[in-house]
Amino acid sequence: MAAMAMSLRVVVPPHPLIAHWLTVLRDRDTPPPLFGTAMAEQGRWLTYESLRDWLPQQTVALETPLGPSEGQVVDPSVPLLAVPVLRGGLGLWQGAQSVLPAARVAHLGVEVSGPQASPHWYLDDLPEAVGERVGVLVFLPVLARGVTLVAVLERLRELGISGPRLRIVTTVASAPGLKLVGEHFEDLTLYCACIDPDLDADGRVRPGFGDAARRLYGSGKPGCLG
Repeated sequence: MAAMAMSLRVVVPPHPLIAHWLTVLRDRDTPPPLFGTAMAEQGRWLTYESLRDWLPQQTVALETPLGPSEGQVVDPSVPLLAVPVLRGGLGLWQGAQSVLPAARVAHLGVEVSGPQASPHWYLDDLPEAVGERVGVLVFLPVLARGVTLVAVLERLRELGISGPRLRIVTTVASAPGLKLVGEHFEDLTLYCACIDPDLDADGRVRPGFGDAARRLYGSGKPGCLG
């Protein structure tokens, strides 16, 4: 865990499976099907970690084969909203969905382009209103410059979503991107597989693992198909 700015918390879980699937993501020779599996596994395990101290529980009475007992179950009265950021965020959500099968899903599409690295929205599937008890998880494929995440967080803040009920799940986060996010949003918790130190001239995380969406869907090679 590394604290980047005031109460911004960046958690890098020391889990061997997270490290294993990150290595698969990084390998440039990983084919798209296996890359998709690695993204899904990252989404699954990072979601487990993000819910460890956060998912509401309630005590229930039950009967075992040998007598009465008590147990803890997830509180079904607390709704959850999953927000995959397209397109790469769908790879993370594929794994997280097995952990949170009852969560409502709202897709967001943001492109960052131009010399000023400005965000441009092409999809906003968020509900018109989100109750105060709803927990929200954002699935971001990678945190590079931080512009996309800042735009998403600003949109969520318009709906009153911020603070402890909001968590971010991503694969790799860059140190410059975390700095930008921390300057805008102090009360935030983010889970990732690792923190990479640099960005290249095009704003890509280095060493990173390249373009998540292209590697997921096999669209990284130019030219004709068929």
